[in-house]
Amino acid sequence: MTGKVTSMRDAVAALVRDGDTVAIEGFTHLIGFSAGHEIVRQRKRDLVLARMTPDVIYDQMIAGGVARKLIFSWLGNPGVGGLNAIRRRIEPASLAGEPPLEIEEYSHFGMVARYTAGATNLPFMPLRSYFESDLPKANPLIRPIKSPYSDEVLYCVPPLNPDVAIIHAQRADASGDTQIWGLLGCQKEAAFAADRVIVVVEELVDESVVRADPNRTVIPGLIVDAVVVEPFGAHPSYVQGAYDRDNRFYLDWDPISRDEDKVQAWLREWVYDLPDRAAYVEKLGAERIASLRPGPAPSGSVDYGSYR
Repeated sequence: MTGKVTSMRDAVAALVRDGDTVAIEGFTHLIGFSAGHEIVRQRKRDLVLARMTPDVIYDQMIAGGVARKLIFSWLGNPGVGGLNAIRRRIEPASLAGEPPLEIEEYSHFGMVARYTAGATNLPFMPLRSYFESDLPKANPLIRPIKSPYSDEVLYCVPPLNPDVAIIHAQRADASGDTQIWGLLGCQKEAAFAADRVIVVVEELVDESVVRADPNRTVIPGLIVDAVVVEPFGAHPSYVQGAYDRDNRFYLDWDPISRDEDKVQAWLREWVYDLPDRAAYVEKLGAERIASLRPGPAPSGSVDYGSYR
């Protein structure tokens, strides 16, 4: 082990504990599927799963029985449909005597505001939102508050401080200085709000690479507990510069997710019966992986010693 570098198995075993609040963040891009699968593989239980846009990974994790509660904004299979494993844990007709999944719903901005309040150690975050919305009726934690400077009434949300934040990124050094480019969500806020942070990266680089391009560093190593090097760890989502979104996967998941037996069969084949992400990538096959490789898209360059 060098610095904070460890395996996914060891990171999840050491840092994700039964009953934790776990946030796997990344907005359509850089979604930590490999981390979610390892949590399922290790059969963690009673987790509170938080995510700004729960999608297929949380559908799979909830089908794997890891969660008792979901804190979220919009949820769905992006561009395809609903999350049917989650629906079966919420809708009374599907529960068959099992306890329902607890849900706590916000808007996208409400989730960002909660992470921001948690990251900045504030007791709440006001936002100019939720007017003419039914969300405050559905979620009593969204509360009106009078401005101390005027008669204006706003809404506010409480801080969200996950026990663990898991962030996928392009690269990091052994100390955990983590660099991201492309579409960002609220990874930085979630990481700073969390008690423990796992970063999962496509590539481990020397500190000199990070120092040569410091503005790409979104998460500093001082808040990172573990660095996991897991190429293709965000599949079927995408990593800018490494691989494209696997649209076929999202389309295929919809009919699978509609049948509980098919979901459990998928989890056995692709999660429980595989030892790690490397075996998952091998099972996907070289041809499918090659089909997701992006073409060149060079960016401009900058000399940090002189802007001229």
